[in-house]
Amino acid sequence: MAKKDKYKGKPEAKPRPKIVREKEKAVLPFTKKNYILFAIGIFVIVIGYVTLGYGSITLAPILLVLGYCVLIPIAIIINGGKERPKEPAQKEIKPTLLPGGTPEVKK
Repeated sequence: MAKKDKYKGKPEAKPRPKIVREKEKAVLPFTKKNYILFAIGIFVIVIGYVTLGYGSITLAPILLVLGYCVLIPIAIIINGGKERPKEPAQKEIKPTLLPGGTPEVKK
């Protein structure tokens, strides 16, 4: 018994050009400045809880709000003076067809 070709009669899909990106450098999102501000925020929050434990009803909430609502968000948002690298130019690779109909990609 002969096997039926299940792809017989279907049009061949044209090969799409591939877009190759240059090797990207790993960039850490936070700098030393961010981590210092984050540590200061955590320290202020800890001091706020300690003063809350001693019964302060004025200083503790001020320190906690300052730590949670001001210092920690600033530590996350601030750029740290570091410019983000620009996107590298993308190269387009066009495939060519070999005599058998299989695509060959030239770099």
